[in-house]
Amino acid sequence: MGVGMSVRQEIAELVYAAAKAAQSAGEIPPAVLPEPSVERPARPEHGDYASSLPLRLSRAARANPIAIAEAISKRMPRHAALGEVSVAPPGFVNIRLADAWLADQVNAIIAAGADYASSDLGRGRRVQIEFVSANPTGPLHVGNGRWASIGDSLARVLAAAGYGVEREYLVNDAGTQALIFADTVLARYRQLFGHEAEIPANGYPGEYVIDLAREIKDEHGDRFLDATETPAELKRISIEKMIARIRADMTAIGVNYDVWFYESSLYEESDTYKVAMDRLRQKGAVVEKEGAVWLASSALGEDKDNVLIRSNGAPTYFASDVAYHYDKLIKRGFDQVIDIWGADHQGHVSRVKTAVQALGVEDGRLEIIIGQLVSLRRGDELGRFSKRAGNLVTLREIVDDIGADACRFFFLQRSADAQMEFDVDLAKQQSSENPVYYVQYAHARIAGILTQAAERGISFEQADLNLLRHEAELTLVRKMLLLPELVESIAENHEPHHLPHYALDLATTFHDFYEKCRVLNDEEPALRAARLRLAAAAKVVLARSLQLMGMTAPERM
Repeated sequence: MGVGMSVRQEIAELVYAAAKAAQSAGEIPPAVLPEPSVERPARPEHGDYASSLPLRLSRAARANPIAIAEAISKRMPRHAALGEVSVAPPGFVNIRLADAWLADQVNAIIAAGADYASSDLGRGRRVQIEFVSANPTGPLHVGNGRWASIGDSLARVLAAAGYGVEREYLVNDAGTQALIFADTVLARYRQLFGHEAEIPANGYPGEYVIDLAREIKDEHGDRFLDATETPAELKRISIEKMIARIRADMTAIGVNYDVWFYESSLYEESDTYKVAMDRLRQKGAVVEKEGAVWLASSALGEDKDNVLIRSNGAPTYFASDVAYHYDKLIKRGFDQVIDIWGADHQGHVSRVKTAVQALGVEDGRLEIIIGQLVSLRRGDELGRFSKRAGNLVTLREIVDDIGADACRFFFLQRSADAQMEFDVDLAKQQSSENPVYYVQYAHARIAGILTQAAERGISFEQADLNLLRHEAELTLVRKMLLLPELVESIAENHEPHHLPHYALDLATTFHDFYEKCRVLNDEEPALRAARLRLAAAAKVVLARSLQLMGMTAPERM
């Protein structure tokens, strides 16, 4: 297939070329051809791909779709990938891939190695993904782990599809919650010296605050003891210590950010906040009333206007968000920005998009994905299981309990907009019932087979792949060829939850092949070599699938 193209892409191009050739020959009326696309038929007997182009064209051309399909099928270019091309009612062109070509793809997969399924789909485009961005006021919870898994896996897929990707964490260090947190730390700090100090009514519970205050006491002594109000330096130290813990938690689950963006920087030398507010004024998108400055959201389709600057001159949280998106979309100029927010921000989506529109940003450059909640199940118990953080279970607790790989896989299994139940006991099982174990075991099983072959001096680099004719062998190749298509689809639709399902299907297909086709078969050395080569290709694709999910590919289990 072509460089940077999936099989589906190239088959679609071949169908399109055939339609143009049929038009040039006068076999199809001269109507504008629809965009080339092919789908996977619901029933395998209909082939590997099906094109509905004749049906779509028939409306514009006012012609019989079956006649159009027959004209296209006769004009299909000669290509090694094409096996049988047929026509099916009410107007489909069905394509079955050639067995010999399928077998040849084994070598192509091995040659691609860790870059398998890469493409240039997003070449020249920069995408920023901002995810988690929890307030630096407490430990990360399991919901944060879900959004981290979704965001990082999406970033990996976009990078594989050729996009320039930046992962960003917004540190909310300029808002009310950061001040309340610092007040709580100061109270705990004073208590450690034996002073009377009340925790703020809306302060932060949990032993982690006491631990943090103790660290500050050990490092700075009584430096802040006589402060009449929370010092800015104590706030800065408290925030930095929480960010260090958040960084460590993210590293533990395999997430590394490119940028840690501090909200406070919006108000510093460059004064991005002021520039963004001035731009809204220039666009005529603000109104002044009740002594405050409002975004004229109602004029842009919202139910009501939204306050940007309070009557006392202080910016609202919304104003910070507007300035932050100005920074991302205009100042830094990302082609696309993807925000992944928690369910508690659902009501914030519409007004942020309205503000971005008011800034003059083109439609489609901002996408906001809302991640729903996670419930944990242990046995028959459903709920929260925390030891140290008040009433929530921390991400670090669950990662330490079941491992980063299991967390990544389970967090990624459901669509972001669906609530999920995380079965902790299942995630810890070492059996085929646990999908994480099942997928990783497939990779380790292949590694073991290849090690045995190497120890016995069996070479398979020059294997005759035309010997791969068993249905289980060709089914495995077909399944492996789906990964580039999946990467394209996720890069376009931003739905990485399809990755674990694909990996599980691939592992199942490999295990089925292994049960039906004897690999280390000394009686047929040529076939043995071909099957070892096929197994090596499956190992490449399994490893790539795991890498895209941010998981390890173990050589032994």
